[in-house]
Amino acid sequence: MARWEPGARERLQAAALDLFVDQGYDETTVSQIAARAGVTDRTFFRHFSDKRESLFAGSEQLVTLFTDAVARSTAPDPLDVASEALAASTAFFPEERRPWARTRTAVVLANPALAEREQLKMVTIAQATAGALRDRGVEEPAATLLGHSTVTVFQVAFERWIRDGEDRSMGDLLQDTLSALRETLVPRT
Repeated sequence: MARWEPGARERLQAAALDLFVDQGYDETTVSQIAARAGVTDRTFFRHFSDKRESLFAGSEQLVTLFTDAVARSTAPDPLDVASEALAASTAFFPEERRPWARTRTAVVLANPALAEREQLKMVTIAQATAGALRDRGVEEPAATLLGHSTVTVFQVAFERWIRDGEDRSMGDLLQDTLSALRETLVPRT
C-alpha cells in the first residue's frame, strides 16, 4: 500500500465518495475506503474520526472564513459585513470542486443522518457568524438574524452552484442571492 504517498487525505475523500455512490453510505466500511485509496485503516483514522467525516472535513475552515471576514471588515453597515463574509467563503469553493460538491450533496441528501449533520454544520456557521457580529458591536436580535440570513444566502447560492448546467462562479451566485435578499427586505420604490 502507498501509505506515504502525498495526497492521502484527498484520495480517501475521493474513495469514500465513490464507494458511497456505488454501494451506499451505510454499506461502505472504513476498510473498504482505505483499500480503495491505497492506504491502511490506520492512515484513514489519522485523517478522519469516522467515515462520515470524510464528507464533512473542512467545516471548521468554512466557519473560520466567515468569522475572520467579519472580524477584519471595516464596513460600517452590518449587511455589507455579511457580504464580505460571503465573499470570503468562496475560497472554499474553487471551480474544480463543483463536481465533487454535486456528488457529495446527492450522497448527503440520500441519507437522513448525513442531511441532519449538514444542517448542524449550517447552524454552527450561523451561530459563529452571529457571534462575530456581536463582537463587532451588532446588537441582538440583529446579530442573530443577520448570522442566520447570511447562511441562508450561502445555502441558496450553493444549491444554485451545484445545479446541473450552472456555470456561474460561487462568488457571482452569492452576490446575486444577497442582492435578491436585499430586494426582498427593502424593495425599490
